[in-house]
Amino acid sequence: MDTLVLRDDAFLDHDPGPGHPENAARLAAVLADLDARPVPGTRTASPRAATRAELERVHTSGHVDVVAATEGQVAVQLDGDTITSAGSWKAATHGAGATISAVEAVVAGESSGAFALVRPPGHHAESRHAMGFCLFNNVAVAAEHARAELGCERVLILDPDVHHGNGTQHSFQDRDDVLYVSSHRYPFYPFTGPVEEVGHDAGTGYSVNLPMGQGMGDADLLALYGEVVEPIVHAYAPDLILVSAGFDTWHADPLGGLAVTGDGFAALFALFRSWSERHCPGRLVSTLEGGYDPVGVVAGVRAALGVKTARDVPDPQVAGAACADTNATILKAKRALAPHWPALRDG
Repeated sequence: MDTLVLRDDAFLDHDPGPGHPENAARLAAVLADLDARPVPGTRTASPRAATRAELERVHTSGHVDVVAATEGQVAVQLDGDTITSAGSWKAATHGAGATISAVEAVVAGESSGAFALVRPPGHHAESRHAMGFCLFNNVAVAAEHARAELGCERVLILDPDVHHGNGTQHSFQDRDDVLYVSSHRYPFYPFTGPVEEVGHDAGTGYSVNLPMGQGMGDADLLALYGEVVEPIVHAYAPDLILVSAGFDTWHADPLGGLAVTGDGFAALFALFRSWSERHCPGRLVSTLEGGYDPVGVVAGVRAALGVKTARDVPDPQVAGAACADTNATILKAKRALAPHWPALRDG
């Protein structure tokens, strides 16, 4: 089966205004690249809009009303850096709908993996308000749909965006049916996500946060996921894996400050696919989050699709070794999470 790519020109009609980093050019570059050099083993489809009921599994009706009221309006400012335009409501509802459609396709066995090429991004959006360029939390809406409608019992969300996905974590931090994992630069916007944030109540241990320092790159990223996350994933045994695919860790990203390369993206997605093959074959869905150098977003999307469509899982290896600060973070994360995940108690 082919890997499904969800795309629509409606996503280009969300316009936060001149000079805004989250602009249409970042997605237009990806679409142009895929049109010029199609990835063998992919097929494309247009998404539907998410319904109000689907959005309200994550967001309050008041928040949905606020975003809906921006339809057809020019330059409505929802927070300090989140601005809508006439086409933003359609883009946002179709972004959530695309991620839902991607999940439905892989759970039904109609596609072997999927990538929703959407904007605006979603992982900062909280239940009650927009935040950080994000209107609706696409990955959270899709995870709730998978739980409510598709019979998925253990959903894993992986978030390697350079920014912590505060909205996603807050959606699930009290629950054990969704495991949220984030690697992110810290301290950095939105200034959440230290190692010590591991969840609450039934969700204690089900929020995994892996802070990274400025300038960290491929080897650091792979070490964090390989040493801390992999044992947890194998213990959790997810039946669906969702990836908040942010590519602002790219070495030339104007906002990120990390040093990840195309090889790093490929190795990380190879690791993610290896987990999917072991626990939930074909059920690996990515949805686009950040990434503000179009070249980096193109490199990331192409790397992810290349890994998804490869006949065999590529070897998740990168050059070099993790730095001392990363090794210290690994030890700190293991200490914080080992009471909840026995697999981390050795080493």
